[in-house]
Amino acid sequence: MKVVLALGSNVGRRFDTLQGAVDALFDAPGLDFVAVSPVYETDPVGGPPDQRAYLNAVVIGSTMTLGPKAILERALGVEAAFGRVREVRWGPRTLDVDLIMVGDLLSEDPELTLPHPLAHERAFVLVPWSQADPGAVLPGRGSVAGLLADLDQQGVRLRPDLALQPPD
Repeated sequence: MKVVLALGSNVGRRFDTLQGAVDALFDAPGLDFVAVSPVYETDPVGGPPDQRAYLNAVVIGSTMTLGPKAILERALGVEAAFGRVREVRWGPRTLDVDLIMVGDLLSEDPELTLPHPLAHERAFVLVPWSQADPGAVLPGRGSVAGLLADLDQQGVRLRPDLALQPPD
């Protein structure tokens, strides 16, 4: 099954944190690396508090053995390893790892909604995802390219000077 994870950081050494997250997500068995998007700098979304711009990327993996909750647990563990603190909703963060989709699974589970319930509205997810996987489809919503056509992308800027590497 294809697994799509969105990464974001706006505190500390943002790029180093994103690279560390890519490495850590694929460090344990069960999740295989497929692709990583270019890095984008994006305006914060969601309101106060005022905060620094984010670096965002999307990483794509595949699994034959891990279920969605195991992948979520791994993502939360990686966030914690990089000092993620959840004090202010939409607030600054060292690392945000969002599980966007797992295969074509649809879930309304309160602990894990799939696909991610806001992914179709977020240019900072869809722009990098479209670069990593041009034919991507968000289950239940349609093609990523089609969803992007309806979104304002002004706050999403390519950072050609930054390139995430596949995990070691």
